[in-house]
Amino acid sequence: MSPLEILRTAFFALRGNWLRSALTSLGVIIGIAAVIVMVSIGQGTQAEIDKLVSGLGSQRLDILGAGGFGPGGARLAQGSRWSLSESDAEAIRNEVPEAQYVAGSLRGGVQVVNGENNASTQWQGVQPDWFAINGWELASGDGFQASDYTGSGKPVILGETVRRELFGDQDGIGQTIRLGRVPFTVVGVLKPKGQGGFGQDQDDIVVVPLEVARRRLSTSQGMPPGAVQQISVGVDDPRNLDQAQSNIESLLRQRHKIQPGADDDFVVRNISQIVATRTQTTNLMSKLLGAVAGICLVIGGIGIMNIMLVSVTERIREIGLRLAVGAGPRDIRAQFLAEAMLISLIGGVIGIVIGIGGALLVGKFSELPVQLNAQVVALAAAFAVATGLFFGYYPARKASMLDPIEALRSQ
Repeated sequence: MSPLEILRTAFFALRGNWLRSALTSLGVIIGIAAVIVMVSIGQGTQAEIDKLVSGLGSQRLDILGAGGFGPGGARLAQGSRWSLSESDAEAIRNEVPEAQYVAGSLRGGVQVVNGENNASTQWQGVQPDWFAINGWELASGDGFQASDYTGSGKPVILGETVRRELFGDQDGIGQTIRLGRVPFTVVGVLKPKGQGGFGQDQDDIVVVPLEVARRRLSTSQGMPPGAVQQISVGVDDPRNLDQAQSNIESLLRQRHKIQPGADDDFVVRNISQIVATRTQTTNLMSKLLGAVAGICLVIGGIGIMNIMLVSVTERIREIGLRLAVGAGPRDIRAQFLAEAMLISLIGGVIGIVIGIGGALLVGKFSELPVQLNAQVVALAAAFAVATGLFFGYYPARKASMLDPIEALRSQ
């Protein structure tokens, strides 16, 4: 028999009991749909991790004050205890060979005003290396000059979100705005970055020199001279992150006179470790979801095998007649294998449609990231064909090995 005749015969055989065929393919439909949704979620999550890495920097360390206890014994957040200083940043720059960039910073919230336009945003008081560490570039303007970090001027660089809210279509370079009650001159606008890895608007920010922020914007009581909330370090090579972290911790313990066994008054946050932990969690989740999808496919395949075995039993006389009129075992095997693969393939097509729709709905109505691509669909189609071939072979082989005389004698 030609392949076309085999497929046509298989199609008419399935159509004769279409309800059973539809129920048989249900397991494959669920399995294929699950594969598409789970893989799409896994790829989308991985893309979010890549976005997080690019936003945070793959070779940086952040050092924060370890927190302390405020009035009434309340635990303060990291960065709220003044245990770090500009001199610590300078020591790291000079004594840690892996440190390529070092920048201390302060931060806080402020209302920015330009005429009738205003916005609530975050300010950052920074040292020069802060821009390189965080990957910020200027879209317009000249930015800060060396004298701005030590002089008495009040320059400010705007993030794209703040610029748009204050100036609309204009860049605002040279204009005067107020941060709180203090007038500042706009000297630059940052290139937009968009949403960060944690969902925050990275462009909702204004940047001023560190010393200017300390004198004009910081309202913290009891802040020691030269104190900073955070020190960011850009390491020369990602492979040196662990060594740089160890050297920084040893240096700061020595500078802060921390005795052996005592708790540090700072925390070194390794971005790569955070990303690695998140990647491991994502991979574990993807494997778990993939296992669930695989179980659905196996169950669907067992259903196909069970129904095909029942079909062989019901059609013994038909098989005997075909063998008696000249059909060979290969023809019988091909027909039943084609029926199994056809059930699986039809279920696979329906499962692909449901899976794509389900993935789109998950991406629209939940916070889970979803990324669909052609490879996912091709993988699902391959799974469908493989399921029919694997689980349909045994019933097909059993049918082909029937003795035609015994088959014709059966009732």
